[in-house]
Amino acid sequence: MTEHSIYFPHLHILFKYVPKSFMIGNYRIAFYGIIIAVGIIVAELFVLHEAKRTGQDQETYLDLTIWGVIFGIIGARIYYVAFSWDYYSKHLNEIIKIHSGGMAIYGSVIAAILTCFVLCRIKKLQFWKVCDTACMGLLIGQIFGRWGNFMNREAFGEYTDSLFAMLVPLDAVNRPQDITENMMAHLVTQNGIDCISVHPTFLYESLWNLGLFILLLFFRDRKKFEGQLFFLYMGLYGVGRFWIEGLRTDQLQVGDSGVAISQVLGLVLFFASAAIIIICLLLYREGNLPAMFRKGVSGQAAKADIAPDEGVGKEAEEKPED
Repeated sequence: MTEHSIYFPHLHILFKYVPKSFMIGNYRIAFYGIIIAVGIIVAELFVLHEAKRTGQDQETYLDLTIWGVIFGIIGARIYYVAFSWDYYSKHLNEIIKIHSGGMAIYGSVIAAILTCFVLCRIKKLQFWKVCDTACMGLLIGQIFGRWGNFMNREAFGEYTDSLFAMLVPLDAVNRPQDITENMMAHLVTQNGIDCISVHPTFLYESLWNLGLFILLLFFRDRKKFEGQLFFLYMGLYGVGRFWIEGLRTDQLQVGDSGVAISQVLGLVLFFASAAIIIICLLLYREGNLPAMFRKGVSGQAAKADIAPDEGVGKEAEEKPED
């Protein structure tokens, strides 16, 4: 094992050389950015396929990806900086240095949802239907993105010697402030190199998201209302994030309260999403589902809260016979 290695001792898996970046000429390219880019490409290809499969305009999702990525990156950084303001208020020049890490997925998701809402208003599309398709692409991006944290040696959990314990050379940690006293008290020496033994929370979240993606694949043709996939995603991601965030040492907290904002938000998303799903399923069974959630309703009809067939029927009744 070297200073560039990452080792899972109980799984007997050794990554001998895990670089954070490489040089092309005078430019340093971070693997974090490459992994994010690959995730975006794979997500876009899937979403375009899903749009075609469900009879939607693929151009809509090309536009959504372009603007969603731009505002998603901005949102992720704003969210992270806002909840780390004690540090960034003293280091203003580091706010724009996103290549060194410091992105919050919740900020990206919030920005992406707002972007989707605006785009649907402009193009007169059914918002919840677009959310159902887009959230699956978002999940793919998250599955890939967490491996950027792996390359950066960041977003790990507290000390552990469990089955999935991950050994990271002490000097290779991206953010030394995330190293706790408990980790230092349990240093592991491999080939003369001091390592911390931690929870690979990036792996936990990537696998959780993979399982959630498979679940959405199962439900996509079985959903009862538009938005059901999106609320399943938000609720179950919130549960997973609540658990995983409790293991991490780089939590974004509300002031000095010791409360992790991602855990609070995760619980809120779970209960809110569960309530909406239950209410919509009950309304669906009663035949009183609001138009904005009805399958096959256009954006204009959903906005006006009428079903398209109701309007067509009315016109047919009023039109005189030849």
